[in-house]
Amino acid sequence: MAAELRERLALLGQAAQYDVCSATERPVEGSAPTPRAARYVTYVIARGGRRMPVMKVLQTSACEKNCFYCPFRAGRDLRRETLAPEELARAFDEMWRRGLVEGLFLSSGIVGTRRTQDCMIATVELVRRKYGFPGYIHLKLLPNAEPAHIERAVQLADRVSVNLEAPSPERLALLAPKKDFGAGLVQTLRQAAACIRAGEGRYARAGQTTQFVVGAAGETDRELLSTSQMLYEELGLARAYYSAFSPVPDTPLASQPPTPPLREHRLYQGDFLLRRYGFRAEELIFDAQGHLPLHTDPKTAWAEAHRELFPLELNRAPRELLLRIPGIGPVAARRVLDARRRGTLRSLGDLEKLGIAAEKAAPYILLAGRRPLVQLSLW
Repeated sequence: MAAELRERLALLGQAAQYDVCSATERPVEGSAPTPRAARYVTYVIARGGRRMPVMKVLQTSACEKNCFYCPFRAGRDLRRETLAPEELARAFDEMWRRGLVEGLFLSSGIVGTRRTQDCMIATVELVRRKYGFPGYIHLKLLPNAEPAHIERAVQLADRVSVNLEAPSPERLALLAPKKDFGAGLVQTLRQAAACIRAGEGRYARAGQTTQFVVGAAGETDRELLSTSQMLYEELGLARAYYSAFSPVPDTPLASQPPTPPLREHRLYQGDFLLRRYGFRAEELIFDAQGHLPLHTDPKTAWAEAHRELFPLELNRAPRELLLRIPGIGPVAARRVLDARRRGTLRSLGDLEKLGIAAEKAAPYILLAGRRPLVQLSLW
């Protein structure tokens, strides 16, 4: 790969870090081919928990939008770069054939929605058709994408996404005044969902996702999780991602304080309860300002607020109640149900053998009618 192309890839890869595609993504470390390449190669968590290296890059860092938090907003003084579809597809093919990446995440600034989305789809078509790449591709859909673009995107990509950025039109206006929450963003999500359903499992098999900027527009955790719940229920959204706001110099929000990473972490925990544990957003415990408590995880906060339900007899509780016990998740609940068919659970040691966080669950359970012995906290 020519040095000039590597430099441009590095700049566009570094720019792509602001677009989250995995809750646990990390820059490549150690095995990265070079520090420069590490700017556009990221590890994401694939199915089964495997760490998968992907090329994460923008088609262009030029943008006509004036989003108040974004380092690439229109009018900001910085070097802009653009890669033609053939350049980017060829660079990805070289990285893939050298075994340095296993997937592609392609996002972009916006210089005319139709023109930019055309370039992005052309890039992915070259990767698929000309270079024969069969693996994972995540393709970003731009606001107000045309129906034909959306249909082609879900045919080519394993996953598509539209960044809502905020949970409501009022909040979005404080972040991105040139974007239309309903017609521009939510409607694009709806059209993508319809195309995915029409494909009956053939298109975008990893579904679609969205991303929120957390803390820049005064939104509450309740607003964010309620919007995510709506998207899960109505559109079959695969994931919502939460990106803690970090101020960028020379932007309108440069003086605003950064969002604590712990808030982002609690949002992911709350989101997981919605997707995997059967909780609803209105059940979660929020403070007077509408935020999840930072001092404890959302599930423990819920259990402490519903002491009347505990302790639960672990040998008789149904699955939906097992999932309400701190320390017991979907996998642990299944193991408990399997173990109960073979005998009676009588001690914390029995739970530890099942891979359960026994000490965390202990205050909320009975084992064969008895409270387990636990070491009380000094605090």
